[in-house]
Amino acid sequence: MYEDTLARVRLFSSLDRKELQALARACQERKYSAGDVLIKQGDSGAGLFVITNGRVKVTRVVNPDKPEEELHVAGPGEVLGEMALLDDLPRSANVTAVDDVTVLLLPIWEFRTTLRNHPEIAFKLLATLSHRIRRLEESHSSNH
Repeated sequence: MYEDTLARVRLFSSLDRKELQALARACQERKYSAGDVLIKQGDSGAGLFVITNGRVKVTRVVNPDKPEEELHVAGPGEVLGEMALLDDLPRSANVTAVDDVTVLLLPIWEFRTTLRNHPEIAFKLLATLSHRIRRLEESHSSNH
């Protein structure tokens, strides 16, 4: 049911239908009201969010003495927190619902259970990440 939504997530671009279905079974739909905080800067990551309806504001506190800095507004089809699936680092920004928002949540613990049961998915994700790192390194070295 959710595999079409997951297919649009860049991290999952190399997965086939069966693999997307395995991840989709772990997803939950969540609804938030305008003003609700989905992600709090500094918290541990709950998982990956795909916005299916509504908009959220992404902000970050750089200096506690200054107002938070707005990074961008995200809407349907956008993904938040994909790196939280892979590392245990604290969230780097706040995400607050601008409107009533519906998201697809892939919880981190469900994601990791799916990887244990389907190790081929992990290998494909490693390849995707490797390509991303290679592109970053190439663009970084060509800028110097």
